[in-house]
Order: sequence, then C-alpha cells, then structure tokens
Amino acid sequence: MRLGYKLAAEAFGPKELIRQAVRAEECGFDFVEISDHFHPWLEVQGHSPFAWSVLGAIAARTTRLGLATGVTCPTVRYHPAIIAQAAATLAIISDDRFTLGVGSGERLNEHVVGGCFPGVRERHALLVEALEIIELLWRGGYRSYDGTYLSLEDAQVFDLPEKLPAIAVAAGGKDAARLAAMHGGGLFATEPRADLVETFTAAGGSGPKYAELSVAWAPDEEAAVRAAHETSRWSVLGWKVMSELPNPVNFEAASATVRPDDVREQMVTGPDPQRYRDAIAAYEKAGYDHVALMNAGPDPDGFLAFCERELIGQPRG
Repeated sequence: MRLGYKLAAEAFGPKELIRQAVRAEECGFDFVEISDHFHPWLEVQGHSPFAWSVLGAIAARTTRLGLATGVTCPTVRYHPAIIAQAAATLAIISDDRFTLGVGSGERLNEHVVGGCFPGVRERHALLVEALEIIELLWRGGYRSYDGTYLSLEDAQVFDLPEKLPAIAVAAGGKDAARLAAMHGGGLFATEPRADLVETFTAAGGSGPKYAELSVAWAPDEEAAVRAAHETSRWSVLGWKVMSELPNPVNFEAASATVRPDDVREQMVTGPDPQRYRDAIAAYEKAGYDHVALMNAGPDPDGFLAFCERELIGQPRG
C-alpha cells in the first residue's frame, strides 16, 4: 500500500500547496495528488489555483514523491490534446513520477467555458474519445481523429517521456469501472468499494488503483469536526449532487442543512491513530494499492506530523 497526501487546492493558495507537498515528501508520503478545479466547492475555502502549474513546481522541488491529478476532466474545459501535452511534459520534468488521473468532470468547473455540460452517458462517451485522443498522441507523430464529440487535426506532441504516465480513470459505479478497464491504465475511487476493483479487474483492467480517504485531524475531535463542517460539508451530498451544481453559492445552499454529526459520520475525525489505520486497512482489503488522505482539519502541519509519527511505516488494521 502506498500512502498519499491530497493537496486541497480549493483551500490553499499555490505557494502553500507547494510547501505542503515538499513537507509531505519529508514526512515519508509516497505521493501527492491534487484536484484540478476552476472554482472551490465553497466560498469559505477561497482558493483554486491552476493545478498544472502547482504540479510543475512540486516536480522541481521534490525528488522521489509521486504526483497525480485527482482528477482532471479532459473533455470540456480542456481539449484532450492539451492534457496529452501537459501530462507528457510533467512526466519528463518529474522523471516519470506522474500519474494522470482523469474523470468525466463536474459542472462546478466545466461550465465556465460556456456551452452545455452534458448528461452522464454523454460525459462517459466524451471521456472515451478523450482517452483515445491522448493515447493516439502518445504514440508520436502527427495524428488526426474524428469522433462523435471530439476531433483532432494534424497534431503532434513533440516532447514525449520514455515511459508514458499511467492513466487512472475515476469510477463511482460499475459502468465507469468497466470504462477504466477498457480505456485507461488504472482506477481512481473515493470509497473503499471492492466491487469497483472487482469490476475493473474482471473487465481486464490493470495498473494502479487509487482511492481517497476523507479525514479531519486535530488534537481535539470537536475541533476537527467543526473545521470539516465549515469547509467540507459539501462532501456528504453525494456524487449526483456534487457533479451537477454550477457554483460555490449553490453548494452553500445545498449543504445548509448538513449537521456536524453528518460530517462526523462520513469522515475519520480526531486524534486517534487507530481509526486512521483501520480506515486505510479497509481500502487495502478492498483491493486498492494507493490511498490519499484528504484532510479537512484546521492544521495541515499538525496533520503531516501526526502521519509521520503514527501512520507512515506503521502496521495497519
């Protein structure tokens, strides 16, 4: 099991995210991942820097830390040719430490370029075409593509790494897990669901299996719950809500009735290391080999020190 640290790009500015990543490497984390957002979930979070610039700076400031997007949408706000080029460049400057995590996107980020944010079936079809374009460009040479939704005309990515990045596809259900197996090189999930791993594997999928674990660390559990409720109560709404709302103000309204106890039920909170170990072990048991801790607590440095002391290199379960 490789243990990672989620860089909360909605909650911190770019220089702070870079600093946290460097500290995560010092603490012994295996990798960091970063969300690729245009907006934060809530106004109170107050940030949303360009993820690819942050990753490039982290690559230059670290030596062994794995890097991943968690996740980027290569279909609406970006054309997949741009993501193919960006990921290839990042793989080179990080000395092959990068994993491209992709997904079908959220309206929160993708609507900003105008036009329609499609329904789930069309989003999956778009993602398949995007992955085909990325794979095509990564073969080298000039390439063209005519799809139902996306096209490519006489394009070449000139700087390709010797080892291409793995592509981990986000899956919240079995259809997406099968898509990940057929068109990706890895799986990305946000729950310890063994059925997603089983579906991915049964459909011929191989490669890294990433997952996120939501936590809120503080020396006092109530302080952890309060902080998580203030900044991360949106996360209890579920994916069908999270993928459809367009702006932070909509998430403010949708999460207005979420109680602190609702957050407590959804996250590992407080200072007890065994609760964290048990939660990580549940992901490992479900078949995931990369777990990123997504901390909503009030003290990132305290959390990193806690992980170094209590979780990294320690037995779990």
